[in-house]
Amino acid sequence: MTRSKNSKTPAITKSITKPPGRKSVNTLSKFRSESHDQRLKRFLLSTDAATAKKNDVDDSTVRFKHLLALTPLFRYFIDLSASKDVSFKKVIRQLDNEHSIQLKDTKKRKRRKTEKEEDAELLEEEIHVGDGDQEKTVMVETPSYVHGKLRDYQIQGLNWLISLYENRLSGILADEMGLGKTLQTISFLGYLRYIKHIDGPFVVIVPKSTLDNWRREFAKWTPEVNVVVLQGNKEQRTDIMQNQLLTAKFDVLVTSFEMVIREKSQLKKFKWEYIVVDEAHRIKNEESSLSQIIRLFYSRNRLLITGTPLQNNLHELWALLNFLLPDVFGDSEVFDEWFDNQGGKENPESQDQDQVVQQLHQLLSPFLLRRVKADVEKSLLPKIETNVYIGMTDMQRKWYRQLLEKDIDAVNGAVGKREGKTRLLNIVMQLRKCCNHPYLFDGAEPGPPFTTDEHLVFNAGKMIILDKMLSKFKREGSRVLIFSQMSRLLDILEDYCFLREYNYCRIDGSTSHEERIQAIDDYNAPDSEKFIFLLTTRAGGLGINLTTADIVILYDSDWNPQADLQAMDRAHRIGQKKQVKVFRFVSENAIEEKVLERAAQKLRLDQLVIQQGRSSSTAAIGSNKDDLIGMIQHGAQEVFQSDKTEMFDDDIDAILQRGAEKTKTLNSKFNKLGLDDIQNFAFDNSTWEWNGQNFSKKENDKTGVAWINPSKRERKEQTYSIDNYYKDVLKATLTTKATNSQLKAKAPKHYNIQDHQFFPDGLAELLEREQLQYKQEVGYKYSVDEFGDSDEEFLADEFKSDVSREERRRIEQKKVDSVIPLTEEETKAKDQMLSESFYNWTRRDFTNFIHGCAKHGRNSFEQIAKSVGTKTPEEVQQYSQTFWKKYTTIEGYEKYITQIESSEKKSAKLQKQQEILHSKMSQIEDPLSDLTIAYPPNNSKRVYSKLEDRFILACVYKHGIFSENLSEKVREEVSLSDLFRFDWFMLSRTAQELGRRINTLLLALTREVDTANKKKSKLPNIGSSANSTRPGSTEPSAIPNGAGAKRNGDENTIAPIKRKKK
Repeated sequence: MTRSKNSKTPAITKSITKPPGRKSVNTLSKFRSESHDQRLKRFLLSTDAATAKKNDVDDSTVRFKHLLALTPLFRYFIDLSASKDVSFKKVIRQLDNEHSIQLKDTKKRKRRKTEKEEDAELLEEEIHVGDGDQEKTVMVETPSYVHGKLRDYQIQGLNWLISLYENRLSGILADEMGLGKTLQTISFLGYLRYIKHIDGPFVVIVPKSTLDNWRREFAKWTPEVNVVVLQGNKEQRTDIMQNQLLTAKFDVLVTSFEMVIREKSQLKKFKWEYIVVDEAHRIKNEESSLSQIIRLFYSRNRLLITGTPLQNNLHELWALLNFLLPDVFGDSEVFDEWFDNQGGKENPESQDQDQVVQQLHQLLSPFLLRRVKADVEKSLLPKIETNVYIGMTDMQRKWYRQLLEKDIDAVNGAVGKREGKTRLLNIVMQLRKCCNHPYLFDGAEPGPPFTTDEHLVFNAGKMIILDKMLSKFKREGSRVLIFSQMSRLLDILEDYCFLREYNYCRIDGSTSHEERIQAIDDYNAPDSEKFIFLLTTRAGGLGINLTTADIVILYDSDWNPQADLQAMDRAHRIGQKKQVKVFRFVSENAIEEKVLERAAQKLRLDQLVIQQGRSSSTAAIGSNKDDLIGMIQHGAQEVFQSDKTEMFDDDIDAILQRGAEKTKTLNSKFNKLGLDDIQNFAFDNSTWEWNGQNFSKKENDKTGVAWINPSKRERKEQTYSIDNYYKDVLKATLTTKATNSQLKAKAPKHYNIQDHQFFPDGLAELLEREQLQYKQEVGYKYSVDEFGDSDEEFLADEFKSDVSREERRRIEQKKVDSVIPLTEEETKAKDQMLSESFYNWTRRDFTNFIHGCAKHGRNSFEQIAKSVGTKTPEEVQQYSQTFWKKYTTIEGYEKYITQIESSEKKSAKLQKQQEILHSKMSQIEDPLSDLTIAYPPNNSKRVYSKLEDRFILACVYKHGIFSENLSEKVREEVSLSDLFRFDWFMLSRTAQELGRRINTLLLALTREVDTANKKKSKLPNIGSSANSTRPGSTEPSAIPNGAGAKRNGDENTIAPIKRKKK
């Protein structure tokens, strides 16, 4: 690249001195001078992808050099990968040697440079002045190859992408929805084409619904780029592949996730310069077909585009990092282990959580760019989110009660392992349908004949409020988007729009691509008469710009809160001139409140890990049976016990005001939670919580089981009518026989069998026969309604039963009719096995037992009993003996054992440090003058003096490592000591800061002992070559006696640095 003093630089500084517009002419001439064979050689692989990746040594060197200079955290993961790959290890050793030589040169040069030395350096710089690797590019305005104008933050995003390319890094562009991630990506690919003379091959993998949008955006912003869209049937795809792709007659390939899977064998042949994945959360599961296939492709760099980088847990975040840098983040277990170890789950203090978040941000910052509208788009007003809490109508309460009573055992948690989760998911689905509208159930709507009338509104609480809101918004001139998960609910809303004569558009999963585009164009057309846009959350949440609307109504909440955020951002994005208001409907005292709570939990996790690490500064929730039971039970007791009629006559402004206040309370609740609190939130929440009360805490509940009883029977109507009197007498006479048989049979006690109660083999079968025997005695007959209903539209395929409801009823009835009564011996055996089991140990008791073992050790029965709260030490010891014999029978036992063992390892580590400290202190008379500390090599920035460190360790020795609130006690000792009366630094240290210093000093003592033990073990093998030095390696040495050692040619020995005092 030539340089000229007279050339101007309107768009780029540092590396580009000629305007990009002029440069594009040279770029085009360069492309034309390239022969077709040369282009094919550049586009297609000559070997397999794995071999090609290993040959990219130069890129790896640049990448690792940059990462190692950023933070020591990367050293851990890079060293781990190097230990498994010889070629990788050579690259790291080369970088370490270069760094070591630079350090030595720096230490030796304690004088001024000579003219000859400086000339040599300047000459070296001039030689590399035109090298692409040495040049750093920074855009200062919109480059001229972009046909339009970029906003300032989009130029910053373009510069960030360029810096990634220069450092050979892949990245995640995670800007909030609506900030123009597509435009930034297209501008960056234009930079590679026009500035770096790289015109491909690039592949952009996007959702099928956005294929046309990407093609339009390329044509709009960089029309010279040759874009090919791979889609269509097999013949069409073959034609595109043979005549355009394999002949290298394209620059950018845009295709969908489905096409990548189908055409993987052909797409693997290309030497992709960049792989761009839009909506990158689709590859969060590294086990999915899409994720594994894309990982097989060769690419020099990868770019992930997503507005939702973190959806469920930190392992999914690792999956994204593994996709970007597989040579650094290669092992998910190592990543999870590092996170757990750093977090200190056994001692979840706020400073530990903050430290984990801070370190995680350091890991993410080189790869992640996350901005939100509030920070970058000042002209876009913030959206106002309000949860509208709505009661249920009498019809809804009736259906809700029937759904709970239909499967009361499952509602109370009496479900087995195999079918339990499916059964609970079905109940959850049915309850959520009831919250939306009872007409979603077959037979609920009055008719035939079916009429479009006011009953559509007054039979559902949400519809009553929606009707008031839409009337208000219509008068104010607003336009509305209504999102729901259920397409059948959109059918009801369509009838409602017809009733109220509202013009509307609709998009759901069955809408074709052409109809989808037409509906969007109709709604966004100038002076459009369309007032409402009906959309399903998943189908309408991506690739749609609806800024002509300013009201968003979420009729129901998605399990994944990011889907709801994407729905909101259809209107709240660049181009919106009004303030967007979002209203989320929530059925009060019902399952939807718990769904909303789980969504807030997920979003808080996203905020802690991602948002706080933006550039300007566990297992999936609801996936286990306890979570589902807790959701189902929420509000159930009130539904059974209360018959009050909800009042919907309040003014709509008053309803919205109440919702705004409750929304503020909910947000403040979650904003206070730290990282560990969020990770353990679902686990710690009791499933026995109804209407703000936690029934598990009641001391008078001996069994610990919170049981929901069905609704009370109606009182018999009293009448003085002679005719009715004799009618009742005659009826009673006919049924006396059956009634007497039922009174004679006593219902056996129902046991909720759970795996942590360790029921002996065969007991479950005896208890089941006992229940069947009772049903046989009372003449119980099953109804087909007890086996679900016919509406299974929203169940996943794997949850749908192949057996009809009638067949299931017949099978269960046959069990009742053919049951063999228990013999006397079997009854005695049942009672004996019950006494051997732990049926009175609730899930809460088990959880507290695990926590107690983790905190105090598995054999500290008295302390564990205090943690459990409801058991004696003897009962805990008896349970513990059985637990450690049979814990493998508990579902998910691995996490419980890991929790206990990791705590025991930490305790063992502390015990070792206590012994080392005791041994060291017992050998000296005065710790403040005689104590030696071997500081680590990377201690150059230490700000504590030797005296301060010795005093801290002396205090730790005095109180003991296991002392509660140790750091507070050390802080108190500092404040009382005459040594630091005028030492502002020590007096101003907080307990948290002293705690971190204590950990650092104890770690230094441990390393000192470990190093000494290693040297002793190697001593017999040293022989006469003990003084020889192996070239290219240095062995770190500890500071002798921990004091006063200066740098005398030993680069690994660093003396403690004293702080300057005024």
